[in-house]
Amino acid sequence: MTEEELRSRLPAPIAARVQSLKVAEGKVTAILDASGLDAAARESLESATRDTLAQAEGVREVRVATIADRPQRRIVAIGSGKGGVGKSTLTANLAVALARAGHKVGIVDADIYGPSQPRLLDNESERPVAEGDKLVPVASKWGVPVLSMGHLVDPGRAITWRGPMAGRALGQLIDANWGDTDLLLVDLPPGTGDVQITMLQKFKPAGAVIVSTPQDLALIDATRAMQMFEAGGVPVLGLVENMAGYVCPHCGETSDPFGSGGAEAEAESKGIPFLGRIPLALTIREASDAGAPPAASEGGQGDAFRAIADRLAQRLAEGAA
Repeated sequence: MTEEELRSRLPAPIAARVQSLKVAEGKVTAILDASGLDAAARESLESATRDTLAQAEGVREVRVATIADRPQRRIVAIGSGKGGVGKSTLTANLAVALARAGHKVGIVDADIYGPSQPRLLDNESERPVAEGDKLVPVASKWGVPVLSMGHLVDPGRAITWRGPMAGRALGQLIDANWGDTDLLLVDLPPGTGDVQITMLQKFKPAGAVIVSTPQDLALIDATRAMQMFEAGGVPVLGLVENMAGYVCPHCGETSDPFGSGGAEAEAESKGIPFLGRIPLALTIREASDAGAPPAASEGGQGDAFRAIADRLAQRLAEGAA
């Protein structure tokens, strides 16, 4: 039986995926394009192809292989020089806002010692599975897959690893089976230590977003984070000012416990974009603790996160990264 005759036996959806079909001495080798298919669909495709071709006259053996285009996945690091500035909350809400806008986005919780994403995305009880030697990210009801050390250790358990172990853990989280995800937001730990260095050396991000509160002490550390990325050849896509302005729920008066405009002024002085500011709001804290990112809802505090996500997407589309 000729190669064309074998191809004609295949159902149209399978035939459309045939990249190569060879037959020699009763042995058939088929190579199929499995782009866009998950593991179960690939297995079904291979099985159906093998069963159909095996029924052809004169065929003694069928070998099926699949290939798929690897997505051009970009990494954006979300960093800060200081802890407690709301970096993880921003990461979760940016991811949710980008996903709602149609982007295929995932989160790597690289804060090995203080993972927050499982709580923020309300999937603390979930555990990742492995396919071969790669982890499969944990799904969330917000449409954002995530991998975190918080999914691999018992809640509340302290992780006491030295730098090299943390670096290897980061590698496993990033080099996972992310499927068709084309944008990874990496929630980095505060500072400029081993995890950040591993990120720059092994998984060079397309760009970085720096988070800071308006106060001088936080901005000093944010500047160090910017310098680290610039030294590593990673463009800073923009600066976000968090906890900017507090509206009293009783009298409606706005106050600025951490100052006002400091991050925007710093961005201007450094010549980098200012992506926007997030207010200091009780509703953001309550929603975050409940695993319900404000960006998942219309209006309210979610608007600020969506505006920043839109500016970030625009920066990426313009080729800033």
